[in-house]
Amino acid sequence: MKIKNLEALATSAERRFVLDLAEVGLAAIDTRLAVRERVKIKDGVLELAGEVAGIKLPPHVFVVGVGKCAIAAAEELEVILGEHLTGGLVIDVTKSNTCTLKKIECFAGTHPFPSDENIAITGKLMKLLQNLTIDDLVIAIVSGGGSTLLCLPENDGTCLEEKLIVTALFEAGATIQDLNVVRKHMSLARGGHLAKAAYPAQVVGLIFSDVPGDDLTFVASGPTYRDDTTVADADLVLEKYGILRTCGLEHCGLIETPKEAQYFDRVRNVLIVSNGLALEAMAKASQEAGLTPEIKNKQLTGEASLVGAEVVASLRSAPPKSVHLYGGETTVKFATNETGVLSRGVSRPRRGGGRNHELGLSALTALGEGEVVLALASDGRDNSDYAGAIVDVPLRQLAEAKDLAPETYLARHDSIGFFEAMGEGQLVTGQTGSNVSDLLIAVKFK
Repeated sequence: MKIKNLEALATSAERRFVLDLAEVGLAAIDTRLAVRERVKIKDGVLELAGEVAGIKLPPHVFVVGVGKCAIAAAEELEVILGEHLTGGLVIDVTKSNTCTLKKIECFAGTHPFPSDENIAITGKLMKLLQNLTIDDLVIAIVSGGGSTLLCLPENDGTCLEEKLIVTALFEAGATIQDLNVVRKHMSLARGGHLAKAAYPAQVVGLIFSDVPGDDLTFVASGPTYRDDTTVADADLVLEKYGILRTCGLEHCGLIETPKEAQYFDRVRNVLIVSNGLALEAMAKASQEAGLTPEIKNKQLTGEASLVGAEVVASLRSAPPKSVHLYGGETTVKFATNETGVLSRGVSRPRRGGGRNHELGLSALTALGEGEVVLALASDGRDNSDYAGAIVDVPLRQLAEAKDLAPETYLARHDSIGFFEAMGEGQLVTGQTGSNVSDLLIAVKFK
């Protein structure tokens, strides 16, 4: 089971059903399974996700990768490629001592904020891509978390400016799209720079999408995609959130991304996993159990506290035995912190909790009898060691018995504080090895 405390949380038949449904969703997006099913070699030809036009494997094949799926995917690719594999390098957010790769080097970077360590490792990855020829093939694993890992500022810069700007965007509730428009222009490894570094080799990007709507140019800030945005676009994002005039540098140190078509003529990007696989698997399982599923939204966005209430309102108007399924990424918007959004020191970290915790807490305030909501981060970390939360009326009754008011915690964005005080309701998975956007299940049993 992916949810390690499932048995402890399954205090009712209704909860058990919802937890089992989450397991179905997580299994459907398992990185290793996805690679085995969608990347194959037949007669020396690489076939991707069932595409008819395969790629004849050249004498030298390299695997590079970034993000939360990098090591797991690389381990599967090493088996699939076998003697065709020359070497490679991947950067994950997990500890490198978990890596069993033989031909591919593996490293762990810092996340969710960049560091000098990330710069050094990204430099190694980019150096590996230098001096490749037109007869070489690079298979690039691109997954969520890769933006932070691919920190490579211009002119031997540090990650401090980026850390301050990203912190400010997080606290302002910026969307992943807005965030990555800026991040594309803060590194020489994002926004198509990886494809440029590998030129003239052929590049195949295996994309594990964690972006609502599956705009693949934003996954890990699009290292293998030609970027259509400009420094001016990034300026507009910083202006939108009140950051551009306060970072102390012209354009906040932004750099332009490569636009020349030649760097991308021999690049093919293929979607390997997205939240759609999880949602469809959960819908099928619900139907087989005699309930009526509906995939309500594959690109859910908005403030978590508002979305939680909207999800319950939609469920309330549905008939009994309804299952509403969502995928996407909400946000939690904080006020400017006490030290200033872009002071030269590091802003005081907020303990409040992740978007799934906040969405669950919001739903808890409005749920009726026979209704259950589960919200989780598919990678297993919702701004904490917990993946998310499951809520129902019995949980709210327990909170009342403990004299804990969900509304009070919600008002100060302290969902972690609420669930820790409760000692119940949080999902424990550890790193799942998968990473699509968040998954949300809402069920009305009666």
